[in-house]
Amino acid sequence: MHILEAIFLGFVQGLTEFLPVSSSAHLRIVGLFLPDAKDPGAAFTAVTQLGTETAVLIYFWRDITRIIGRWFRSLAGKTVPRNDPDARLGWLVIIGTIPIGIAGILLKDSIETTFRSLWIVAIVLVVFGIVLGVADVLGRKVRRIEHMTFGGGILIGLAQVLALVPGVSRSGATVSMGLALGYTRPAAARFAFLLAVPAVFLSGLYEAATSLGDTGAPFGLADTLIATVVAFVVGFVVIAAFMNYISKRSFLPFVVYRIALGIVLLVLLSLGVIQP
Repeated sequence: MHILEAIFLGFVQGLTEFLPVSSSAHLRIVGLFLPDAKDPGAAFTAVTQLGTETAVLIYFWRDITRIIGRWFRSLAGKTVPRNDPDARLGWLVIIGTIPIGIAGILLKDSIETTFRSLWIVAIVLVVFGIVLGVADVLGRKVRRIEHMTFGGGILIGLAQVLALVPGVSRSGATVSMGLALGYTRPAAARFAFLLAVPAVFLSGLYEAATSLGDTGAPFGLADTLIATVVAFVVGFVVIAAFMNYISKRSFLPFVVYRIALGIVLLVLLSLGVIQP
């Protein structure tokens, strides 16, 4: 049964990671309906995200290799000017990752306990659903990713810190900030996905290393690896579909879904149908 549960959770992770609906919240909620009604845990979530971030590496491979190459060459200042857009993106990803790295270390205990309360999950689903909707409607959506400034990159990096709370959504928070700063939907999403790569990989590798041999974890290493592979396959399909979708349409369906899910959770919690 654990293998079947892991496959299902991997599917949920891959399906929701790139959508602005919070994959960690969905894994937390789905855990309620597993046979043992168990929370998959922050470690399981972080490790399975390695699968979805591998999908990002492959999907954006040309962008990533170009950015890394031009960033290294810009350090010497010989073949690439220091203000080159790709070199600047390299710096922005590095700088934008620092806030969540620091917060992740300082708030580790809260991330694994307090922040996983379903009351918090439900509230932030609604609140940040509204934030995403307002940013999508009011954002000017005229700036391309090549126009990303250091100020903008830092602000989006700070927004990524909010993703430590299940329900906020990494892509939801960073895309909302990008839209608020006037970037187009594809530009905001593309930078959000690139920015997530180092943070998610470092977090996932750390959790994988520290959770090895943890007999109290709800899922063992083999189950977690299976879920990670499933998350990769599903995530790759979803990221391609999502990037195509937002180039033509708004985030309204995701806003409505987040608010509706948050309200349903609040009602169920208030009635005592589910426990926080």
